[in-house]
Amino acid sequence: MNFKKLSYLAVGCALTLANSALAETPKPKIEFPQSSPSCTLKQRVGLTDIEVDYSRPGVKDREIFGDVVPFDKVWRTGANQATKIIFSTPVKLNGTEIPAGTYALMTIPGKDEWTIIINKGAEQWGAYKYDEKSDIARIKATPVTLDKAVDAFTIEFNKIRDESSFLNIVWDKTEVPIKVEVDFVDKLVKQIDEVMASDAKEKPYFQAAHFYYDHDLDMQKAKKWIDAANAEKEMFYTVYWKAKILAKLGEKNEAIATAKHAKELAEKAHEDTFVKLNADLIASLQ
Repeated sequence: MNFKKLSYLAVGCALTLANSALAETPKPKIEFPQSSPSCTLKQRVGLTDIEVDYSRPGVKDREIFGDVVPFDKVWRTGANQATKIIFSTPVKLNGTEIPAGTYALMTIPGKDEWTIIINKGAEQWGAYKYDEKSDIARIKATPVTLDKAVDAFTIEFNKIRDESSFLNIVWDKTEVPIKVEVDFVDKLVKQIDEVMASDAKEKPYFQAAHFYYDHDLDMQKAKKWIDAANAEKEMFYTVYWKAKILAKLGEKNEAIATAKHAKELAEKAHEDTFVKLNADLIASLQ
């Protein structure tokens, strides 16, 4: 056996392994904080998912609108990459229809009026390559002056309802509200009808009755479904909603009797909120 040859081979293998280990050693990495941190905002309105990806510059003792952000020029609406907005279904922005999709949300700030731009160029940096030909819509919005300054540029949702919300663009002492409207009632009615006509063992009787009441739909169907919910399990809140539905149908005496029963159930369950709700309903019907 050639021990000398084996020895050379062993040394060679060791060197190869050492070089391999050095090659795999991760290189030093450094990451600095962003001067305008990125932010992702997600909000569901009705059955529509909305996502906004944007960066948040700070005021930093600067004059913002009219200086850092010039009036009457296209603005990326934030910092860094153009602000991106995604709608999972069609929506309306201040009454203008926008198809489902991914867009750049840009703006043209003005002293008395802003233009909100929905543009196909969702992946662009800033507004340097903005192309007006790619606009889906231009929407007018009225800015509001705030009493207290907001330091970090902010996009937020508030006044959220089943069919609508407000998307607010806020920075320094300026807020620009944009009304977002979604249409889901017809879609949900169809889904409810399909489930109710099926042989499913569990059906959303209470939720369907509540939805029909809230949206002024077929109250006879709502009554039928709330009765089915109570037949499955009578609860202080399901009986209360039956009283509400009866009242909307104009069946005043039956509504009062049902509300009194719901109030008794709420008292037994120590649900003070529903005790008051039923008392108020009874008072409004007498």
